[in-house]
Amino acid sequence: MSIITISRGSFSKGKEVAEKVAEKLHYRSVSREVVLDASKDFQIPQNRLDHAIHDAPSIFERFTYEKQKYIAYVASEILSHFKNDNIVYHGLAGHFFASNISHLLKVRIIANMEDRIAALMEKDHLDRNQAASFLEKDDRDRKAWSYQIYGLDTTDNKLYDLIIHINKISIDDAVNLICQTAIMPQFKATPESQQMIEDLALSAKIKALLINDHPTCGVTSTNGSVAIEVRASLHTDTKLAETIEKKVLNVQGVASATVKLRPAGFFS
Repeated sequence: MSIITISRGSFSKGKEVAEKVAEKLHYRSVSREVVLDASKDFQIPQNRLDHAIHDAPSIFERFTYEKQKYIAYVASEILSHFKNDNIVYHGLAGHFFASNISHLLKVRIIANMEDRIAALMEKDHLDRNQAASFLEKDDRDRKAWSYQIYGLDTTDNKLYDLIIHINKISIDDAVNLICQTAIMPQFKATPESQQMIEDLALSAKIKALLINDHPTCGVTSTNGSVAIEVRASLHTDTKLAETIEKKVLNVQGVASATVKLRPAGFFS
C-alpha cells in the first residue's frame, strides 16, 4: 500500500501516465476532484481555488492571506485522500503537503518542449508561437507559485524519487517503471508512516476549519492530540482559547486540544 504523486507540466503526458498507473495497480486516481471537493465543502467558487493553486500570490494576497486560506482548503482535501492510501494523485503541489511520509512515492514526468507544443497546437488549434507562449508562461507560473508559497522549485530533481522523461521511454514504459517502484518495500506503509499521514490530515482539517478567523494559526497533531497556536492582540477576547478548543474538540479524530495564544506584533 502506498501513495503516488505525479508532478508534471502541462501537456507532458503526466495525466495519461497517472491514470494508467492507477488502473494497473487498482489504485484510485485523483486530481481535479480535490478542487471540486474543496469548493463544495468550504463554499468557495472553483475559479478562486484554481487561481490559488496555480498562480503566484499578488502583493494584495500576501497581505490579506486569501491565497493561504484557499491552499489550506485544498491541502485538507488532498490529505484526506492520502490517509486512505492506495492513491495516485496527479496535480500541482501534492508532494509538498506530505513530503516526509515514507510511503509516498514522488514522481516527476517531463517531456520535450517541442512535443508539448505540438500536443497543445493539435488540441486547441493554436499556431506554434501561441502554444509556445502559453506553455512557457504556465511553466513560469508554476515555478513562481512553489517558490513564493514553499520556497521550493517544483522542477528541482531533489524533490522526487523518480524522474521520467517521456521520449525514448514511452507512456507504457513509464507506467511499468512507476508500478515496479511502488511495490518496493521502502514505499510500503508502516504503522508509523500511516500515523504520520493521519496526523497531517487531521492538522490540515483543523487548520482549514480555523484559518478564516485565524489566518496565521499553527496546528500540529500527534495521535489525536492537537496543539494550536493563534496570534492574539491586547484586545482579544479572554475566552478565545476556550472557544477554539471547543470547536476543535468537535472534529472527528481529535482526542484532546490545547490552544496557545501568542502576542501579535504590530506588523505581524
